[in-house]
Amino acid sequence: MASNMDREMILADFQACTGIENIDEAITLLEQNNWDLVAAINGVIPQENGILQSEYGGETIPGPAFNPASHPASAPTSSSSSAFRPVMPSRQIVERQPRMLDFRVEYRDRNVDVVLEDTCTVGEIKQILENELQIPVSKMLLKGWKTGDVEDSTVLKSLHLPKNNSLYVLTPDLPPPSSSSHAGALQESLNQNFMLIITHREVQREYNLNFSGSSTIQEVKRNVYDLTSIPVRHQLWEGWPTSATDDSFLSQELNGKPGASSTFGHGYMCLAESGLSYPCHRLTVGRRSSPAQTREQSEEQITDVHMVSDSDGDDFEDATEFGVDDGEVFGMASSALRKSPMMPENAENEGDALLQFTAEFSSRYGDCHPVFFIGSLEAAFQEAFYVKARDRKLLAIYLHHDESVLTNVFCSQMLCAESIVSYLSQNFITWAWDLTKDSNRARFLTMCNRHFGSVVAQTIRTQKTDQFPLFLIIMGKRSSNEVLNVIQGNTTVDELMMRLMAAMEIFTAQQQEDIKDEDEREARENVKREQDEAYRLSLEADRAKREAHEREMAEQFRLEQIRKEQEEEREAIRLSLEQALPPEPKEENAEPVSKLRIRTPSGEFLERRFLASNKLQIVFDFVASKGFPWDEYKLLSTFPRRDVTQLDPNKSLLEVKLFPQETLFLEAKE
Repeated sequence: MASNMDREMILADFQACTGIENIDEAITLLEQNNWDLVAAINGVIPQENGILQSEYGGETIPGPAFNPASHPASAPTSSSSSAFRPVMPSRQIVERQPRMLDFRVEYRDRNVDVVLEDTCTVGEIKQILENELQIPVSKMLLKGWKTGDVEDSTVLKSLHLPKNNSLYVLTPDLPPPSSSSHAGALQESLNQNFMLIITHREVQREYNLNFSGSSTIQEVKRNVYDLTSIPVRHQLWEGWPTSATDDSFLSQELNGKPGASSTFGHGYMCLAESGLSYPCHRLTVGRRSSPAQTREQSEEQITDVHMVSDSDGDDFEDATEFGVDDGEVFGMASSALRKSPMMPENAENEGDALLQFTAEFSSRYGDCHPVFFIGSLEAAFQEAFYVKARDRKLLAIYLHHDESVLTNVFCSQMLCAESIVSYLSQNFITWAWDLTKDSNRARFLTMCNRHFGSVVAQTIRTQKTDQFPLFLIIMGKRSSNEVLNVIQGNTTVDELMMRLMAAMEIFTAQQQEDIKDEDEREARENVKREQDEAYRLSLEADRAKREAHEREMAEQFRLEQIRKEQEEEREAIRLSLEQALPPEPKEENAEPVSKLRIRTPSGEFLERRFLASNKLQIVFDFVASKGFPWDEYKLLSTFPRRDVTQLDPNKSLLEVKLFPQETLFLEAKE
């Protein structure tokens, strides 16, 4: 019996030769022939006279015009567990909302981050870059698109891009920045990053690889081997600069044919010295034809399928000498034969384990794959569920198993399909785990038991190896996490998409309820906050009024105190002046007497007799003793009008001509 790894390779080769896309049907036919690949193919091909076009070598292979509808897939085993919620596929298309796309655009030594909706066009990105880089749009070539060159009018949504994208700008019409010296330019190149756009000729697939200027060409070739399964000695390159080739080696490889593709030499030259175009350079790689293959093509012989089974085992043991790698049969390489594990055994840090998983997944199946969440399962829960209702997403858990015969087909044909990748990126948080190693399997079952319960953990524990990989669709609930669906590996792209959309319908209905509840709760909280704020403002206003009243009362009291003190002081001065006045002389007196009549501002009159020899100051003191201090009032005479307070107070009344009688009036000073 063939091992699981051999079965996966046989299944892939059988599907490639027969055109049977239904995995269950293909496995059934192989089991009927005891997994004998040639016998199974011979049992299928004679049934109908169809012609199938191989997608691997480009040659025409006789085969049946197979109708997948005539081979219904076996129904997946249903689980009696109450933890799973049945989902009926629905073909209702959910209206697609615009999503935001992130672009990291590299130009020489600068990186520009651009964020915009997928309803925008490529030309709008160039307009943003024109403002940032000061490069006219007409001089700018925007490269790095997965689908090749695109027009400025192309809408981003039509390109089915992931959320995060890397692009670069070329300006062939603009001169490169000058360098002061060759040594300085070389040192600068060593610190730069080169993007190599490498096209795999046989499968017409393009890889965008970033290398530092200090990386060697041998490192590039080894990385290409990891991606294409073409050994370094069988790689046939086009596009390397002349300075990066070895003439003696080329002449040996090309048999003296100038201008042909070159097998690259000088493997230990660094990229900075090789003369590559910066920031990106295009290369093409293919498999070098062996002498045996050349002879077969010249003889134009058609190899029958039966000849493969009749070949000696020694021919395949030495297959690498003729440009065929181990594990490559009928032109199809099995990526499951790679030795690197998807995840380290006994992985302690989930984030580091997911980083290795993502890198290995990309090396096996290409860069077009779901964006796996890097972090613990708890962190994925936080990202998907514990946010505002409008921002919540479904959680998709992908469970990988390298020993399953379905893994390679599911990953390459279903999980990496652009429609699936785009739908998952928009609506799901995707988390992954590798169950190949027993220790990692046990750890996930522990996490599963803690987060989903023992029923779900037991269901996963009882899954057979050939039933993997599994796709768990999780929806966050208020008090628990609900497993909406478990999708096994024996499915098709359309069925996978329908089940994802059916899960989204359930999630959307629940999300609308959660949004309504959240909005009502926020509305209640807003009303309460407004009431609390109004009450707080009312209290502050009352306190401010009370404090203002208290300050006013205190100020009035202070002013009253000052006024009283001033009145008391003035009264004391008045009394002292009144007591200091000489006695009023009688009308009949031996000395001359002056009689003064003084009119106050209120209209009253003050009358008093003074000796003509009395000083004018005595008159001022008399007026002040009556409440009219001379520093606040002035004393005026009528005829002639004059200000008596301006006269010398030491002169007598006789001297200032206030004798024998005079009428004066008081006037307040300004």
